[in-house]
Amino acid sequence: MKNKNLFLLILLASCWGPSFLFIKIAVAEVSPMMVAGLRIAIGAVVLNMILLFRKERLPTKRSFWKKIFIAGFFAQALPFTLINWGEQFVDSSIASLLNGLTPLSTIVLAQLMLKDEKMTSNKVRGVVLGLIGLIILVLPSLFAGVTGTVQGILAITLAALSYGVGLVYIRKNLIAVPAMHAPAAQLLSVSIYLLPIAFFITPQFSLLAVSVASLISIALLGVFGTAIAFIVYFKLLERTSAGYVSMVTFLMPIYGVILGITFLDEPLTLWMLLGATSILGGISQVQQKDEKGDSGL
Repeated sequence: MKNKNLFLLILLASCWGPSFLFIKIAVAEVSPMMVAGLRIAIGAVVLNMILLFRKERLPTKRSFWKKIFIAGFFAQALPFTLINWGEQFVDSSIASLLNGLTPLSTIVLAQLMLKDEKMTSNKVRGVVLGLIGLIILVLPSLFAGVTGTVQGILAITLAALSYGVGLVYIRKNLIAVPAMHAPAAQLLSVSIYLLPIAFFITPQFSLLAVSVASLISIALLGVFGTAIAFIVYFKLLERTSAGYVSMVTFLMPIYGVILGITFLDEPLTLWMLLGATSILGGISQVQQKDEKGDSGL
């Protein structure tokens, strides 16, 4: 079970890892809210087409859709928009570092809201190790000089906190929903209001005026960074804890390092190995709690 959970976590990081690059490309031409709206709408179409193909219908109960709207706002609409906006003002290394606040906010909120997810010594050690590893990974970029405005840093910090709220809320309220129903409904609910708002704010927007690179980036964000990612995301939440799933934010920079080594001929350094080892050690600590039921602090 441990190996399958780790595989799913790595798969989720693989879906979300390239997102910062695609967002950076897209927001150079398209407004942050429009990128978020298009991304979520594409994801909604993909998942609901799959449900249609499988001849499955979404629940119609008002209580279900109320929970879906709340979850969608905190897990997608708010953080996606904030990150897209914030990346206009901060470098990707700063964005990755700030995104690493998600596990911290998640374990604190889980302690307050979830009876079966108490803060434990293993969890705290795991998050600290992961955060140390993340800092080690981005140190070269920090020493090289990075840019980041106060508003950009604040936006991405709030996005990380919003992710934590979304994770804990979904873990508490939507885990019993049939597979794919919750992510399909969530993306659909968000696209219903976010896309019209985006068009209202930028009425001059036209897909015909957008470059091929930006269109491909948005499409990849929608299919892999949203539709497939949230299938894996919900599957992980069914099998593990919100705290464990939040550790994906530590894995994402490792994915970026691997891409750089593979496609950009970047050197593999001792710092990279130390950072990756610390992150994987942190994930192991958190998972150990999930499997063995460590007592709370």
